[in-house]
Amino acid sequence: MRLKPILATIIFALLLYAFWKQVLATGLADRLGGHLLSAFTCFALLLAVLWFFGFRNDVGIGKNHVGTGALARPTRAKLALLLAPALLAIPYAIFSLPRHEFHLTYFFGLALLPVALSALLEFSNLPPHFTWQDFVALFGIALVLELRIFSGAWPYAGLGSLPKLYLCDVALYLYIVVRRLPGIGYSFIPALDDFKIGLREWAFFLPIALGLGFATNFLSFYPRHPSVGHIAGAFLITFLLTAIPEELFFRGILQNLLEARLGPAKSLILTACLFGLSHFHKGAAFNWRYVLLAAIAGIFYGRAWLAKRHLFASALTHTLVDVVWGLWFR
Repeated sequence: MRLKPILATIIFALLLYAFWKQVLATGLADRLGGHLLSAFTCFALLLAVLWFFGFRNDVGIGKNHVGTGALARPTRAKLALLLAPALLAIPYAIFSLPRHEFHLTYFFGLALLPVALSALLEFSNLPPHFTWQDFVALFGIALVLELRIFSGAWPYAGLGSLPKLYLCDVALYLYIVVRRLPGIGYSFIPALDDFKIGLREWAFFLPIALGLGFATNFLSFYPRHPSVGHIAGAFLITFLLTAIPEELFFRGILQNLLEARLGPAKSLILTACLFGLSHFHKGAAFNWRYVLLAAIAGIFYGRAWLAKRHLFASALTHTLVDVVWGLWFR
């Protein structure tokens, strides 16, 4: 066994331990009525997909690489490819069965959504640019998230990240395994440049965010002194449960696909605008201040990804923005 999977497994175990300690500190166990272990197992399984996809051997495939496409797969391989993502419904069963809250509607919905979208992409033999099939797949994922269609599968405060984790796993499977989209840059093995780029784009955006945020009365300073552990916990949770899923969807997949049709500049701006619009519901029917700031932030996130086509860089910028805002501003 090579070092990379061993290291990935060790770090994942440490991450689970950190999350477990965080869960115990939040009082979630009381809200779950004694079924914390099944809920945490569900979370761990969904997180494992997100995590171990970041240690693939083919992560270095560049944007000019063209996958072999659906026609290169034998029939048996295609069948396995289409049925495999149905396993993403198993974490829900592990969560709900001990609580006697299992619903076939949610189970089959969670199983069939990735199967149907996999079939759509697999049998289309798609080029490496945006197509109507990509629109159906990505819009479908976004719609499920925005309408909270699967939120009822985990109907407890504190479990809001589970539907998002599930949909992130679906997107990873669709575009890395099925679509084999080149140039996504999904990896948890960062280069030094990823830190430099991520910090640089955050530093560029910070004065714009503060100036515009205060000018529009969107931001107010909230002075406090969180502990190092609190800051580290906020960084970890934001990076894995917010920044990585959103950067995968908007930069690694959407901006990536649009770039082949529109070019780097136009795809960057369009993706940033769509990213901003996805934040319309923050605290109001249409919070234009949040949409504006999120769209501008999306430009810097997109720049961070585009610099080396590494999602780690854009996710770092995204995390720094969210953590600083969440800890010291309101």
